[in-house]
Formats: sequence, structure tokens, C-alpha cells
Amino acid sequence: MKISDLIRKELVVTNLEVKTQEEVFKILFEKLLENGYVKETFLDAIINREKTFPTGLLLGNYNVAIPHTDAEHVLKPAIALATLAKPVIFQNMANPQEDVPVNIVFMLALNSPHSQVEMLQQLVNLIQNEDFLKRILNVEGGDEVIKIIKNHTLKED
Repeated sequence: MKISDLIRKELVVTNLEVKTQEEVFKILFEKLLENGYVKETFLDAIINREKTFPTGLLLGNYNVAIPHTDAEHVLKPAIALATLAKPVIFQNMANPQEDVPVNIVFMLALNSPHSQVEMLQQLVNLIQNEDFLKRILNVEGGDEVIKIIKNHTLKED
């Protein structure tokens, strides 16, 4: 399974104006819930997991968070994505005491534990490309984000 198979335009929010990671989580959760991807328990599970296992990645000019939780809270696999109008603070995955101003959030909703490792590897390949991050931050609408992701993942095949 590929990232481009899991990101749908109805799960993408561009230029989102929020102040906290909880606001990001709530908005992406609502998209996942209303489209039948997750259970009601997903939001609390994401928030609680983030407190224990932060997901902020300090990458340079554009930083990313990849919140995810256990498969039991997911009905069918998907990835919700938000590009943020202004960075929101997450804790660093590698050093939880360090703040990371995050620009892009990929919320994983995966219903099998082994698919998480594979998806995380694919995401890491994508997000290491600063040009890719810059491009998705500068587009309006889910269609454009999907197109950029599909084009980028096709180049890697």
C-alpha cells in the first residue's frame, strides 16, 4: 500500500489557522470520522499517545508531525493531512523536551500494526525532500496536494 492510496482530498485541509496541536487533531479527526475511517475513540487515543510519544520532526525550514495511534481505533486505513498557516508547537520525537514548530501534519489512521512501519518509512522518504514540503505548503486545496504526492511517489517507484 502506498501513501497516495491513503490520502483523499476530503481528508486534506490546506492553510489551516489553528493555535494548538489539539485543534489540528480535532479538525483532522472530524474529517476522518465523518468519512467513516475511524471510531469515536480515535481522537482521545491520538491526544493521549502524543503526550507519551511525541511525533514532531525537526527537518529544517519545514517541520512535520506524524500523529498516529493503535489500530483498534481505526475502521479503514487513511491519512489525513493539514498544512498550517502558522506553525504549531509539537514536541520533538527524538527529544521530547524540545519544541518543534510544525508546518505540516500527517495524521495516520492505520488498521493493521505492521502497516504503520511501512507507512512511516514511506512518509520519511517523502518528508526528507524539502522541495516536496515547500510545494504542498504553497498550494490551495486537497486536489493539488494529492497531485503533488502522486507525482512525487511515482518518481520514487
